Amino acid sequence: MLDEFRTFIARGNVLDLAVAVIIGAAFATITTSLTEDVIMPIVGALFGGLDFSNYFYALGPVPAGYTGSLDNYAQLKEAGVPMIGYGQFVTVVVNFVILAFVIFLIVRAANRMIARKEAAKPSGPSEVELLAEIRDELRKRQA
Repeated sequence: MLDEFRTFIARGNVLDLAVAVIIGAAFATITTSLTEDVIMPIVGALFGGLDFSNYFYALGPVPAGYTGSLDNYAQLKEAGVPMIGYGQFVTVVVNFVILAFVIFLIVRAANRMIARKEAAKPSGPSEVELLAEIRDELRKRQA
């Protein structure tokens, strides 16, 4: 069983997947920072100091011993107040759109490079055409 596991892990596609997951997680951290630390503050400034992270609807009462701000989503959430945090949702959606767009650009660039590589290949007869020529030549020799 251990040998079978080693064989499984040693396959190229498993290692490629592991690398992709690690790079993807790091890339997600970068896009999260880009969204939260750069884009959303700019959007907030454009709309008069809007801070999307503090837009929410409280669905239940605030605990009796709570002493924090009633306008702070993070503090209320930590205190256990049931809420719908639509401002945080907007931030996550923007983060997703940025991540999806960047991945689209990467795939698009990769597809263009593959197309260029395919176009640069010397054009000649295909394998099927070559095999047909060999077959025809062998038939001529047998006759």
